Amino acid sequence: MSTTSTLEPAIRVQGIEKSFRDLQVLRGVDFDVSTGSIFALLGSNGAGKTTLVRILSTLLKADAGTAAVAGFDVAAAPADVRRSISLTGQFAAVDEVLTGRENLVLIAKLRHRKNPAGIADGMLARFALTEAGNRRAGTYSGGMRRRLDIAMSLIGEPDIIFLDEPTAGLDPQSRNEVWQTIRDLAAGGTTVLLTTQYLDEAEQLADRIGILHEGTIIQNGTLAELQQLLPPATAEYITKQPSLEDIFLALVGGTDSDALGGDGGPAAREKRQSS
Repeated sequence: MSTTSTLEPAIRVQGIEKSFRDLQVLRGVDFDVSTGSIFALLGSNGAGKTTLVRILSTLLKADAGTAAVAGFDVAAAPADVRRSISLTGQFAAVDEVLTGRENLVLIAKLRHRKNPAGIADGMLARFALTEAGNRRAGTYSGGMRRRLDIAMSLIGEPDIIFLDEPTAGLDPQSRNEVWQTIRDLAAGGTTVLLTTQYLDEAEQLADRIGILHEGTIIQNGTLAELQQLLPPATAEYITKQPSLEDIFLALVGGTDSDALGGDGGPAAREKRQSS
């Protein structure tokens, strides 16, 4: 994970609210994202993660509150925000008929970049796709498609990238490939805001984690700070800090961790083993 910068926040969110008719999705969301860091917005399906990303990327207007991205107000200066960011949605937006290289060349041309062929070759090398560059994207694995999608998003060198559920539906190997890509982005100075419902993903990648529940951030901090919210699990000869899964379920009031793909976390497992 990257070292958190002391500069002005790359993203600042204050009191954001959003409703769809009678359904209030966001109820006053507040958080900052430091420049060059990875911030994970963690929440269950329907928590409002994608709605918030759409607001920050100027695709949707908030009902109340303010947000600034790269120093620009998302409502007052949407064009400036769009020039500073890139957005990768939940599904890879690649043309499967084109080759990987052709996808990249197309995006470079659409963004009016000089030397689109050279940009495409550089991105293929950066994302370890050179050997597959002349193959149709439809033949790529899920991880390769997602890496190509992120490479396309980075043409134009945005300062900030939004990744909405970047590993949804991927197998473990592909997830690890995408995780390494995200780490590399932050190490290169790109600010990353990712949404996820996978607890291990937030735990592995994020410098800071915001837990979004019922439309608001109920806790926000580093993994170490969040671990302090619960007492450590204890067993004879063994002491462990609570996992992010334990913290999440305790904060949102969940009692059935099967819905999150877990078995109660290390603390719960130890308790069962020692009883």
